[in-house]
Amino acid sequence: MIEIGRMNKLTALRATSVGFFLGESDSYNSPDDVLLPNKYVPASLAVGDEIEVFIYTDSEDRPIATTLTPHIMRDEFAPLPVVSVTNVGAFLDWGLEKDLLVPFREQSRPMVVGKWYVVYMYLDKDTGRLVASSKVSRFLDDDVSDLCKGDDVDLLVYESTDLGFNVIINDRFQGLLYHTGIFRPVQPGDRMPGFIKHIRDDKLIDVSLQQEGFQNVEPSAQQILDALNANNGFLPLNDKSDPQLIYQTLEMSKKTFKKAIGTLYKERKIVIQNDGIALV
Repeated sequence: MIEIGRMNKLTALRATSVGFFLGESDSYNSPDDVLLPNKYVPASLAVGDEIEVFIYTDSEDRPIATTLTPHIMRDEFAPLPVVSVTNVGAFLDWGLEKDLLVPFREQSRPMVVGKWYVVYMYLDKDTGRLVASSKVSRFLDDDVSDLCKGDDVDLLVYESTDLGFNVIINDRFQGLLYHTGIFRPVQPGDRMPGFIKHIRDDKLIDVSLQQEGFQNVEPSAQQILDALNANNGFLPLNDKSDPQLIYQTLEMSKKTFKKAIGTLYKERKIVIQNDGIALV
């Protein structure tokens, strides 16, 4: 079955003056065949060959194929820029010739040309068209039973709040990254690895950019040793250094850095000096 909004592996059924018609290998002359226009037809394509294409709808709402890969797939989240706003809604650049519509009813706040927004793309059952929504929270899963404290996860930042940033966890759940746990520049649209910090009784999830406790000390300690070896055995950092400088040098928080150098000091692998740390 051909799926709109996703990559499909189809067979070249017949060639015409406007391009190749594609479909399932046993669907010759089926009404479900879709056109791959000439501008996307590879020179080597022949009848009977398989080809992977993305299926969407053209300006007349007919299914059509392309060999271009869009920046978002159906039932996925992604940050996209607004290229125009009309009387029907905002249009996003998603990597295809026909821009992606966000109807006014699907905008969490009025969209502005030139700005990026995290959106969810879905197939509108009433119109058969692919549309996007910036009201992402209503597409997230409330059942967090698959998650456990300490899990490493993928985070997509989608909204700033007074407490920090709302994030999408593993393209499925909603989480909160607190300002107090951020040691690098963060903005909506950023993707980054993170960890489950706490799953509250109300099923809301707190996340962090670094793993809590001892699990994070050993790899961080090794990272510091590697940096020392690469810098002639010395780094101009210690427990009084600015957190931003520590992150710029080692990409870790000051809290993790202090735990790691404490471990290395106890193991007598480094000495802590007024102007930094050095290998023993």
